[in-house]
Amino acid sequence: MNDDYLIQKKPFHALLIFSLPIIIGNLFQQTYTMADSAIAGRFVGERALAAIGASYSLTNIFICVAIGGGIGASVMISQYFGARNFAKMKTAIYTALITFLIISILLGAVGLLLSRSIMTVLNTPDDTLDMAVEYLNIYFIGLPFLFMYNVLSSIFNALGKSRIPLAFLIFSSLFNILLDWISVTTFQMGIAGVAWATLVAQGISALLSFAVLKAQLRKIAGSNHVFSGKELLPMAKIALPSILQQSTVSIGMMLVQSVINRFGSEPLAGFSAAMRIESMCIVPMIGIGNALSSYTAQNIGAGRNDRVVRGYHAATLMVISCAIIICAVLEAFHRPIIELFLGKSGHAAALETGNSYLMFMGWFFCLIGFKMTVDGLLRGAGDMKMFTIANLVNLTIRVVLAMTLAPRFGIAFVWYAVPLGWFANWMISFFWYRTGKWQSKSIISPLFL
Repeated sequence: MNDDYLIQKKPFHALLIFSLPIIIGNLFQQTYTMADSAIAGRFVGERALAAIGASYSLTNIFICVAIGGGIGASVMISQYFGARNFAKMKTAIYTALITFLIISILLGAVGLLLSRSIMTVLNTPDDTLDMAVEYLNIYFIGLPFLFMYNVLSSIFNALGKSRIPLAFLIFSSLFNILLDWISVTTFQMGIAGVAWATLVAQGISALLSFAVLKAQLRKIAGSNHVFSGKELLPMAKIALPSILQQSTVSIGMMLVQSVINRFGSEPLAGFSAAMRIESMCIVPMIGIGNALSSYTAQNIGAGRNDRVVRGYHAATLMVISCAIIICAVLEAFHRPIIELFLGKSGHAAALETGNSYLMFMGWFFCLIGFKMTVDGLLRGAGDMKMFTIANLVNLTIRVVLAMTLAPRFGIAFVWYAVPLGWFANWMISFFWYRTGKWQSKSIISPLFL
């Protein structure tokens, strides 16, 4: 397949063949995070599952920083690719890799110093605190690998090569699950074994991904600089709001984690299991939104703005189809899905919390899909102002409602607030999209369009 198919093929076909490897790859990535939780919950105990859940909102913020940063860099790379300015494209790639490697090392060091303090501030139950800190410390050691792996995946997607990160995700996921099983059931390493398995699998995948990227870039004509501050500034203008957008859910969950933790380790275990399922359910929506971002950037770079609107309509149709399937599966099978993590003999409070979450949320995943598609379009166009405001409104609604209502009326109000935040985000971004102002926000010079 030609590398310019996002510019040449019919929008629905182009988005479908581009987004499917992203979605499948992310599903594999979520599968091994689910395996971490399931193996820990079934073979180490509910406290281990609760500890991973207590750490999840914090660890996911760092994942979202890596993904958001990678997406921000990929917008610029995609626009240069669409404009066929390969020299600047290569410079942007190496600038992104060096920048995020440095950031990941600094964040990992800060995380190691503050992990116990953060988990204490989040009111982590005493019977899970030590396990949560142990898990986090190993996670922070491997943070540079996690960053490089996600940034490299975004770069491949920017070049229209979404099948390459898919291959590495499949390898990493299966290898991670195998290491999980061996470390926990054979070597009895407990929650530390789960964390080390993830570090090793992601480390190997990151190194292999970098080697393949180097080989791909050698095939593309054009000399480049290793690092350029001139490329970093416009990249940061896209990356920072993208990080915020990708982190909105995780930041919100970290802020309300203290509310969840106050209900005790059993509801926390059920909530943690349900959150793992939710992470799997939103993968198609995130994948479609990220695909539309690269699609929009390449078409704007090629001067094909007319194709962007048709691509948005195609992406919306894909979201509706995915949402119907997800809703049907959750409503029919929510109980056996939760029991995969907790077992049929799990504590009643844990099972009830997990089942209630999934039964309610199943009806609303279309909203995050609508939000992700319009956000992806605005991000790909480089129109970040209203995009950022919309995501801040989403975050505020979720945090304020959860923190004020859940302590008074019950844990369910934590998830009742979620679709309201998604809906507000979608409406703000959609009305801005309708103004058409995004069409004049390209982040690269018109000289290259």
